[in-house]
Amino acid sequence: MAKHKTHGEKTTDAAQDTVNQGAEALKANFEKAFRGYDHVLGYGQETMDAYLKAANAAGKGAETIQNEIFAWSRQSVEDSITAAKAVMASKSVHEAIELQTDFARTAFEGYVNQMTKLGEIMVAATRDSFAPLQGRVQAWVDTVQTTRAA
Repeated sequence: MAKHKTHGEKTTDAAQDTVNQGAEALKANFEKAFRGYDHVLGYGQETMDAYLKAANAAGKGAETIQNEIFAWSRQSVEDSITAAKAVMASKSVHEAIELQTDFARTAFEGYVNQMTKLGEIMVAATRDSFAPLQGRVQAWVDTVQTTRAA
């Protein structure tokens, strides 16, 4: 026949069950937290990689802009020298004024074209610099949701 448990034995069994349940809950939550920590570390590494890619793209964009400005400046100086020589070699005041007017028009058009080109380069450099970072916010939201769900 079954032996009836005493009140003390029932209390001991209940306490043991509570301790076992607490230990299991602690173990499960610790494992969950550890998995979440791994996700966060992985997110941090991927974010660092994205920042490095963005910095490299920004550096390349700045170098492209610098090279473009340097080339345009050199060409502008050469054009100015050529125009000055032509004006100095002109045979009349009217010819000198025409040469100067043509040079001024050409220089202004070149300046406007160059500024347009630099603007396009800056937009492309900015877009290329931010491209690696665009997905990181959504990745963070996904990491947090994955960690909470785990």
